[in-house]
Amino acid sequence: MDTVRIFDTTLRDGEQSPGFSMNREEKLRLARQLEELGVDVIEAGFPVASPGDLAAVRAIAGEIRGTRVAALARAKQQDVDAALRALEPAAKPRVHIFLATSDLHLKHKLRTTRSEALQQISRMVRYACERCEEVEFSAEDASRSDIEFLCDAAETAAAAGARVLNLPDTVGYTTPEEYAEIFRRVRARLAKYPGLIFSAHCHNDLGLAVANSLAAIAAGARQVECTINGIGERAGNASLEEIAVALHVRQSRYAARTNLSLDKIYSTSRLLSAITGISVAPNKAVVGANAFAHEAGIHQDGILKNPLTYEIIVPEKVGVPARTLVLGKHSGRNALRCRFEELGYRTTDAELADCYNIAIAQADEAKHVSDRDLLAIIRRVRQNQATPEGAAESNVAAAR
Repeated sequence: MDTVRIFDTTLRDGEQSPGFSMNREEKLRLARQLEELGVDVIEAGFPVASPGDLAAVRAIAGEIRGTRVAALARAKQQDVDAALRALEPAAKPRVHIFLATSDLHLKHKLRTTRSEALQQISRMVRYACERCEEVEFSAEDASRSDIEFLCDAAETAAAAGARVLNLPDTVGYTTPEEYAEIFRRVRARLAKYPGLIFSAHCHNDLGLAVANSLAAIAAGARQVECTINGIGERAGNASLEEIAVALHVRQSRYAARTNLSLDKIYSTSRLLSAITGISVAPNKAVVGANAFAHEAGIHQDGILKNPLTYEIIVPEKVGVPARTLVLGKHSGRNALRCRFEELGYRTTDAELADCYNIAIAQADEAKHVSDRDLLAIIRRVRQNQATPEGAAESNVAAAR
C-alpha cells in the first residue's frame, strides 16, 4: 500500500487567514503537536514576509527534529535566502519555491512572459538545490494554467533539481475530474524523471478541496497539502482530518495510507481552536461537536445495536472520547433507557413510557434534555407511580 505524505500548512497558509494569526510561542506549541500527530512536513511560515515570521520558522526548525520543516519562498533570491536562513538549524529542511503559471497571473500580477517565468523557475530552483537538501516547486494557479505550459514549468523545475512538484488549485476553481486529469497529464510528461513526488494543494472556494485532493491521490499524487480544521485563505484549505479519515475508511478505494496517528486528530483540532479562539462548526466532519452525536430515534436505535449502522468510523479512532446520544424531540425510547442506565437507573416499561412522554414534551420547549432534567423526571415519575392515581396514569401512558 502506498503512503501519502501529509504536508501541513496550518502555520503558513492557515495562519494567513483572517483571525488565525499566531505568535512565535503559539506556533511552536502547534508545531510540537503536529509532529506528535505524525505529519510528514510542517510548512512553518514565509520567512521573507517579516522578521517575526523568519524567527518563528527558525525556532520551529531548531526544535522539530523528526518531521521535515519547510519554508515558503517566491522564485526570488531574497526570498530563497530568507528561507535558507530560517532553516539553518533544521534537521530535515525543505525550501518551497512557487511561481504562478497561469496566463492570468503572468500577465496581470507578475507582468512577465512565459519564457521569462521558465528562466526564473530554473534559476531559483537550481540556486536552492545547491544550498538545501530538498526543494519543492509549486506552480501557483496550476488549475487555471495552460496544460502544456504547466508541463513545461514542471519539467523545468524537475530538470533544475526539484523532487517535489506541487500543482495547486490556488483559488478553488477546479473539479475532481479536471484536477485528476491535470495530474495524469503532467505525470505522463515527466515520466523520464524517476522519484518525483507530485503534490496536491487545494482551496475550498467551491467546497471541493477535499474531493479534489482525493481525486489527485487517485491520479498519482503522493503528497497532499492541507490544514488542521481546514483553515486557510478565503474559504480555507483542504482539511487534514477529512483527508486522513477518508483514506483510512476507504483504503480499498485508494490503496493508500498516511503516517498519521489518527487518535491525535481531535486533540490537535482542539489545540488549534484554543490557540486561535475560533471553534469549528458543530457539523464539521470528523472533529465537529455533532460529528459523533445522534438525536434521531432511528439512528440512536441503530447505534445502540451496532455503531456501524450510522458511523463509518468509531469516535475513539480519531481521539473523540465517545459518541453522544442527544436527547431531544427526535429521540427514541431505547436511547432514553440507555441514558437512564448510564445514570444508574434501570427503568420498567411503565416508568420509561412516563419518562419518555415528559422528556419529549420538555424537549419541544427546550430543544434538548439534560442529565439534570432526566434525574428530575425519573424521580417525579417514581413518586407519581407510588400513588394509586399515579399508577393509573402510568397504565394509560403505557397503553399509548
